[in-house]
Amino acid sequence: MNQQTVVITGASAGIGRATARLFAERGANVVLLARGKAGLDATVADVEERGGRALAVPTDMADPAQVEAAAVAAEEAFGPIDVWVNNAFTSVFAPFTEIEPDEYKRVTEVSYLGFVNGTRAALRRMMPRDAGAIVQVGSALGDRSIPLQSAYCGAKHAVNGFTSSVRTELMHQHSRVSITVVQMPAVNTPQFSWVLSRLPKSPQPVPPIYQPEVAARAVVNAADHPHRKQYYVGASTAATILANKLAPALLDRYLARTGYTSQQTDDDSEPGTRRTNLWHPADEAPEHDYGAHGSFDEKSHSRSAEAALARHPGLVLAAVTGAAAGLGAVLRHRRAR
Repeated sequence: MNQQTVVITGASAGIGRATARLFAERGANVVLLARGKAGLDATVADVEERGGRALAVPTDMADPAQVEAAAVAAEEAFGPIDVWVNNAFTSVFAPFTEIEPDEYKRVTEVSYLGFVNGTRAALRRMMPRDAGAIVQVGSALGDRSIPLQSAYCGAKHAVNGFTSSVRTELMHQHSRVSITVVQMPAVNTPQFSWVLSRLPKSPQPVPPIYQPEVAARAVVNAADHPHRKQYYVGASTAATILANKLAPALLDRYLARTGYTSQQTDDDSEPGTRRTNLWHPADEAPEHDYGAHGSFDEKSHSRSAEAALARHPGLVLAAVTGAAAGLGAVLRHRRAR
C-alpha cells in the first residue's frame, strides 16, 4: 500500500482534504490538485505529518491542459497513478433566474467538465496498463435536484450520466480499470463559507449533516473496492434517492415548500463581504487555510451506519441470512403447531 499513488482533485479543503489525510495514513504518495496555495501548502503538511509523501500541483480543473500537466507531474514524481479521485467543484446559491450565464458556465466547467478532464487524464494512463481506479465524488443531488442549486445539481446529474457511459465502455473492452461514484449527503465543508450566494440568509447544508471524514472513509473504501457502480453515504442519501424513485411529484412539492428555508441559516447574508471561490481561490492573498471542516461541527455526525455497512458487505449478508433463517424457523414452528 505504501507504493500506491493517488491523485485527489479539490484537495485543499473539505472532502478532498480529509481523503488526502486518510491515504497518507496508509503511506501513499498523494498528489494534491487545487487552485489555492494556502490550502495546498497546509494539505501537504497534513499528508507528510501522517506518513505519506505529497506533491501539490496548482490546477484549475476546468482547463484540460492544466489537468494533463498535473497528471504528467504526478507520474514523474511518483510513478504510475493507481487511484484518481475527482472531487473539485464550485457552485452558486441562487434562484436560476438570478445566476448570470458566465457564472453558470463556470460552475459547469469546474463541477462537471472538471470530472471529465480528470477522468480523461487518468484513463490515458491507466488503460494502457490495464489497471487503476477512478472515484467520482458525487451527491444525492445528482439524482434528486433541489431549489437554489440548479447549476450544481445539473453538474452532478451530468457526472452520473457521463460516468455510467464510461463504465459501460470499459466493460465492453473487458478493461480492468474501474470507475465508481460515491453519492454523498450534506457534508460540513468550508464551501458554505465561500460559495457565491445571492440568498438573503447565509447558506447551509440541508440536515442531516455529516463530517468530511465520513465522506473520506467512503472514498477510500470505494478506491479499494471500485467494482460497484456506486456507493451511498448516509441514510439520508439512500432515502432521498429512493423517495425520488417512488414519489417524485410528492418530493417536488415538499422541496418547493421547504427547500428555501432549509438551505439558509438565521444569519443575515452580507453581499460583497464574503470571499467566493467561483473565479478565484478563496484562500488567496491574504492567505487563509480553511481546513477540512466548515462551520457546522456542532450539527454534524461523525459516523454513518449506512456507509459502515457498505464497507462490510459480509456483515450485511450474514445479518440478512440470519434474519431469514430465524424467520423461516418461526414459520416452520407455526405450521407445526
